[in-house]
Amino acid sequence: MNNNRYARQMILPDIGEEGQQKLTQAKVLIVGIGGLGCPAALYLAGAGIGHLGLIDPDRVSLSNLQRQVLYSSQDVGRPKVEAARERLLALNPEIEIQSWAYGLNPDNAIDLVSPYDMVLDGSDNLSTRYLLNDVCRLLHKPLVHGSVYRFEGQVASFVPGGPCYRCLYPVMPPAGAMPNCAEAGVLGVLPGVVGTLQATEVLRLILGWGEGLNGQLLLADLKNMAFQTLELPVDPACPACSGQIIKIDPMAYPELLCARDEMTVAEARTKLLKGKLLALDVRSAAEHAAGALGELWIPLPELEAKLHTLNPELDLLVYCQQGQRSARAVSLLRSHGFGRLWSLTGGYAAWTAAPEP
Repeated sequence: MNNNRYARQMILPDIGEEGQQKLTQAKVLIVGIGGLGCPAALYLAGAGIGHLGLIDPDRVSLSNLQRQVLYSSQDVGRPKVEAARERLLALNPEIEIQSWAYGLNPDNAIDLVSPYDMVLDGSDNLSTRYLLNDVCRLLHKPLVHGSVYRFEGQVASFVPGGPCYRCLYPVMPPAGAMPNCAEAGVLGVLPGVVGTLQATEVLRLILGWGEGLNGQLLLADLKNMAFQTLELPVDPACPACSGQIIKIDPMAYPELLCARDEMTVAEARTKLLKGKLLALDVRSAAEHAAGALGELWIPLPELEAKLHTLNPELDLLVYCQQGQRSARAVSLLRSHGFGRLWSLTGGYAAWTAAPEP
C-alpha cells in the first residue's frame, strides 16, 4: 500500500493507518454501475477499498453520459463493467476488481453476494432491490440503499438488526408501476449526490463511525435544495426481518424471472429476417424516433391499457434501450396470458453495437 496515495485521508484522526488498513481489506459489491454506482465506485476506489465487485448487464449508451461519470463518448457500446473496471484501475491500480457483465438474479444472488462484506445498491429496478434486500438479510450483510427520481433521491443503510427495505416498502409494486430514468427523467447531478452519500455510508460502516443512516432514511430534494432525515423503525410484520423469508424464491421477483426469457441479438436478427418474430418497442417516443426495429411501438407506461391491440398468439420480441423495461413488459404481458415472447438481451443498444453478419 502506497501511503502517499491516501495521505490526505490518513492524516484524519478518525482514519489513520489503522483505518486505511481496514479499507484495504474491505470487500464491497456494487450492483448497478449506472448513475448511482459510477460516483460511488469512483470514490470507493479512490479511498482504497481493496476489493470491489461490479455487476451490471448493460452497455454504455450516449444518454448515460449526462450522469454516469465513469464513462466517455469513446465507451458507447462497451459493456459497462468493462469500461468501469478499466477506468477504476487507471485511477487506483492498487485495488482488485472483479466484474460480471450480467444481472443479479435469484439463481446467482447468494453466490455473488456471499464473498463481500457489504453491498451498495445502485440498481434501477424494484425486483433487484427486493432481491438484494432479502439476500443481505439472509446473509447478515449491510446493504446501502440509494434511489433517484427526477429531482429527488433517498439514501439508507440497512444493517443486520435494524430495519430493511421491506420495512420501508412492504409490498413490491407490479411490473411497470415505477418509471425509471429513461421514462421519468433525472437531473444529472442528483445520482452524483446520492451515489456519493452511499459511498460515504460504506466508508462509515467499514471504519465504524457512529450510527450514520442506520435505521434512518435521508431524503434529498435538489430542486428546493432541501434535505431531511426520517426515523425508520423495524416493521414487526416484515417477512425479511421476522425470519419468514428463509430462502430465495425466484417467483417472488417477477422482473428477474422474466429476464430468463431473453433472446440474444444474433438469434433475434435471424428470426426477424425470416419473419418469425414481431418486434415490439416499449421505449419512449424520443427513443423510438431515434431508431427502431419496426413500427410496432407502445411505451411501457401505456402497455397495459393497449393490450387489446396485440395478438397473444404472435411471437413477440420485446425490446427497450438496455433490457430492463422490456423484462418488465414481458412480466406484464405474461400476467395477461401472452405466452410466446422474449426480451431482447441488452436492448436496442446491444442491437446497434453488434456488427451485422
